[in-house]
Amino acid sequence: MALYEHVFLARQDLSQQQVDALVEQYKGVIAANGGSVGRIENWGLKSLTYRVKKNRKAYYTLMDITCPPAALNEMERQMGLSEDVLRFLTVKVEAHEEGVSAMMQKREERSERGGFGDRDRGPRSFGDRDRGDRPPRSFGGDRDGGGDRGPRRPREGFEGAAE
Repeated sequence: MALYEHVFLARQDLSQQQVDALVEQYKGVIAANGGSVGRIENWGLKSLTYRVKKNRKAYYTLMDITCPPAALNEMERQMGLSEDVLRFLTVKVEAHEEGVSAMMQKREERSERGGFGDRDRGPRSFGDRDRGDRPPRSFGGDRDGGGDRGPRRPREGFEGAAE
């Protein structure tokens, strides 16, 4: 039998008990078609990047599934018909991951691996302000009204133009 990781998004207005009932319903579909469901992780209510079917948030759930393709097709068919499921994604894997997924790891555990602030960036180059090879820029704030383009002359044809 094939191994799959399956993630689905449930509507934001459901309760956690209703999401658990959906998981049990889909576990029953897999079991009835000769498969089994291993690890189940509820990632909780998370904000979506963009609105999906008028929802700004969704309950995320991950399931590790071992089943024949026909069982997976039936479960995905039922999810497509359900109004409670916004989106789903199934990925075929070689082996199921041991332990918790990356989404369930705490922020401290992730920071032990190294974050953005831990990088050694080396010498700075392109956007540096302190290059030293040219004088600081002048943006026309000189007292004589000079700037880069010379002194300002009034334009002709406008009221108050000096003649």
